[in-house]
Amino acid sequence: MASKLTPKKLHFARCVAAGSDYSTAYREAFNPKESTTAASINTLASRLMSDVEVRSRVDTLVAARERAIQASGVSDREKVLGKLRGWMESAEGADAMKIRSAELLGKSVGLFKDVVEQKQESTSADIEAKLQAKLETLLASQETKGSDTKDLH
Repeated sequence: MASKLTPKKLHFARCVAAGSDYSTAYREAFNPKESTTAASINTLASRLMSDVEVRSRVDTLVAARERAIQASGVSDREKVLGKLRGWMESAEGADAMKIRSAELLGKSVGLFKDVVEQKQESTSADIEAKLQAKLETLLASQETKGSDTKDLH
């Protein structure tokens, strides 16, 4: 599908996709006269962004940029993990480096997690006292409800 965008509109879209605000992108792409007010440039840039073709091109460029960043991140991760594997499996090298490489590889896949266990030991007497207190509260609440219903009749 051939682009219907003029070179200036395409340049504007590229500037916006690269992170420029609309007014700056408009100035860069269209090089307006010095007498053009900031408010006019802002209005013209906003109108340009409301153009379906321009908006679509900006969205496409931003999506492509995000995919490239993700691919780069995955590539960097693979390089680091590859190096760690190499160091861990190498015949030469310090044992400390091999152990550290194995540790970092393990952390990267979630093998090591800090687990904090809290145990609260209760004696049977403590449990019995808690149950008794709960029972008394429930019975008192039942008696209160029963007396409230008698007052209504």
